[in-house]
Amino acid sequence: MQSIGQRIANELNVQEWQVKAAVDLLDGGATVPFIARYRKEVTGTLDDAQLRTLEERLRYLRELEDRRKTILDSIREQDKLTDELALQINTADTKARLEDLYLPYKPKRRTKAQIAKEAGLEPLADLLLSDPTRDPKEAAVAFVHTEKEVATPEAALEGARAIFVERFAENAELIGTLRENYWQRGRLTSTVREGKKTDGAKFSDYFDFAEPLTKLPSHRILALFRGEKEEILDLRMDEDKDSAEPNYISPYEGRVALASGIADQGRAADRWLLETVRWAWRTKLRFSIELDMKMRLWQAAEDEAVKVFAGNLRDLLLAAPAGTRPTLGLDPGYRTGVKVAVVDATGKVVATDTIYPHEPRRQWDESLAALARLCRVHKVELIAIGNGTASRETDKLAAELVSKHPDLKLTKIMVSEAGASVYSASAYASQELPDLDVSLRGAVSIARRLQDPLAELVKIDPKSIGVGQYQHDLAEYKLSRSLDAVVEDCVNGVGVDLNTASVPLLARVSGLGEWVAQNIVSHRNAHGPFKTRKALSDVMGLGPKTFEQAAGFLRIPSGDDPLDASGVHPEAYPVVRRILEATKSDIKVVIGNGALLKTLKPEKFTDETFGVPTVKDILGELEKPGRDPRPEFKTATFMEGVEKIDDLKPGMMLEGVVTNVAAFGAFVDVGVHQDGLVHISALSDTFVKDPRDVVKPGDIVRVKVLEVDKARKRISLTMRMSDPVEKKPAGRSDDRSSFQKPRNAGSGQKSSGQGSDGGALADALRRAGLSKDAGKNSRR
Repeated sequence: MQSIGQRIANELNVQEWQVKAAVDLLDGGATVPFIARYRKEVTGTLDDAQLRTLEERLRYLRELEDRRKTILDSIREQDKLTDELALQINTADTKARLEDLYLPYKPKRRTKAQIAKEAGLEPLADLLLSDPTRDPKEAAVAFVHTEKEVATPEAALEGARAIFVERFAENAELIGTLRENYWQRGRLTSTVREGKKTDGAKFSDYFDFAEPLTKLPSHRILALFRGEKEEILDLRMDEDKDSAEPNYISPYEGRVALASGIADQGRAADRWLLETVRWAWRTKLRFSIELDMKMRLWQAAEDEAVKVFAGNLRDLLLAAPAGTRPTLGLDPGYRTGVKVAVVDATGKVVATDTIYPHEPRRQWDESLAALARLCRVHKVELIAIGNGTASRETDKLAAELVSKHPDLKLTKIMVSEAGASVYSASAYASQELPDLDVSLRGAVSIARRLQDPLAELVKIDPKSIGVGQYQHDLAEYKLSRSLDAVVEDCVNGVGVDLNTASVPLLARVSGLGEWVAQNIVSHRNAHGPFKTRKALSDVMGLGPKTFEQAAGFLRIPSGDDPLDASGVHPEAYPVVRRILEATKSDIKVVIGNGALLKTLKPEKFTDETFGVPTVKDILGELEKPGRDPRPEFKTATFMEGVEKIDDLKPGMMLEGVVTNVAAFGAFVDVGVHQDGLVHISALSDTFVKDPRDVVKPGDIVRVKVLEVDKARKRISLTMRMSDPVEKKPAGRSDDRSSFQKPRNAGSGQKSSGQGSDGGALADALRRAGLSKDAGKNSRR
């Protein structure tokens, strides 16, 4: 049996010692960002992606081990644990496999099979299986016991059948095989419920739909389950594509028969045994396996959706910051007006207002004058416009402001306001902006997220930012855990200014939590800015372990020690001193001196603690101390006169901003209040496996309009300028499957007694290779 470390090492294709080292660090309280950045020698340079995967697998496998122990203890207490069963349980590699093995021993309510066993009918089942030459009804006569409520031979046979059904259902090897076969051969179909076509128009692609289970992409699975949840669609499983054929007999029934040593050899009990197999499949096994298939589909789709959400969130958090520039934030609205907030270069609120340029007041000129005055007084450089209701009209107002006052040198940018309202009403916003009305806080957030998206978005629950697909259908714990990891990686990857960071931002730094972050800010407010990283030791609750985890990610740009502005960890400062001695230079001469640093050989500065990987990182930091990994800030320009979906025409070439990326393509804002979709097949002239390989949220892209469906508010775009507008891109997300709805598929009719299908079932067994001779030597 492989250890957890061995298994993870094989999955990651790394050495077991690397996994053990990483596990020891994680168990000791180290965070993934800290291990990836400052413990490269210890783990053999495992990166953050590998460490995140390791962390998830470690959690799963430890839960698996806990469940394994519980199951072993339970069966041992029942005095039913054999060496063979213990071996099977100890080698089970998934939770599903463990539960299959445990099922026969799992405490449960009295079943029909248990009642039949209590009535003494198990010997009848064993007799018919071991000697099929016996006539079932004649054999059952001897088991009639009125006092045990077995009044007739037929009742005795019903009890024997119940025993067989339970045996089949509790055969872990059989169930595992059936499950995998169904996954490979089955398909999911959907039809619209009667009278729901109009209400469920958004699900019209799935009104008559079928696709193999193995080919269903995550977004389609989520859409189908959402349609079922909203009572628009009826979903059902088909065993395989031949299940609509007349007199169709399932090959799964044949596998059940083979596993039990049942075959049609013309003996007296063969027909009854085959009918029992059919009864078991159609009344119990099939429904159980179809439920497993739905769970498997859901889990796969959920995992992919969480992955997409996490990837989009990462891209949004790491979007290019506009930087420390005075910014005017506009939160658009009609009746309630446009909320205005001006923040200075540090993000401090210096002015607020509410203007009413739109309906019903239409104070256009007065609004322009008010904005111009604010921009002039506070030396505003950027205008951030929320992309919600009235955003296009407000953008036009900003455009006129820019054109009428060229001396102000203003630049306007449309900003996603997703989550701004959540921030406005949050407890932290109340603490941060206690004197501002809730409606004005949104304008502040819009302005700040243009200056520094990461610093502002960390104040909002990641799930409220809205860059995922079907996020409200996903498991809360799974989504939160993944998104929290992304935020942690992004914050620590960029680094945090110790003297300006907010509590929410500091709380995401490696090793710090909300309480310590609050203590840092309180200390900063009471004693002034930190001059050195060492001064962190004066903060209540920030001990040596916390300092070790956090210090390297906290920056002091204008502190006493230039190294405190870099990503060099204080524990590695002795390495820097050796570099200074070797170069006979002062730190101020070395920092930023690329020409000098490139002449140094990392091997000369290693010791028993710091190896070549860390020394290379140190030299890189000395060359570009505190470098920001985020891209350069750029802006998009929407086409004049294109303000609503009615303004779009096929063939138009537009500039837009990528707002979201899904598994099937990218959504692009072209300035008409409705994002258009660039399907994955239209992202590039070459094959694209993952849309995020081509585009990310925040990217500015050039697109062409292919099709506009005003009724369904769908805009089809392409990034391949050679695409003809009269042709839809291949593989559109709303294409119907090439599969047609099967007739009478998976009717699931129940068989009772010895019907006329026994011969058909025997034919199916023979087609599956289970001829009359197949079962002779396979009985147990």
